[in-house]
Amino acid sequence: MGFLVTTLIFVVVGVVASLCARICCDVGPSTNLLRLTLIVTAISCCWMMWAIVYLAQMKPLIVPILSEGE
Repeated sequence: MGFLVTTLIFVVVGVVASLCARICCDVGPSTNLLRLTLIVTAISCCWMMWAIVYLAQMKPLIVPILSEGE
C-alpha cells in the first residue's frame, strides 16, 4: 500500500473511533473533549511512527556495505 492510502486508513480509523467515543460514552462536555483529545493524539502519534518507519525504509541514512567474499 502506498503512503496516501495508509494515511487515509489512519484518518478513517480516527474518525470512526471519535464517533464511537462520542456515541457510546456521552457523559459530559469536558469528558467528551478529553476523550476526543486522547483519540486524536493517539491516532496522530501512531501515524507519525508509521510514517517515520515507512519513509526511513525508502531512503536509508546508512547504506549497507557488501564485502567482496560474500
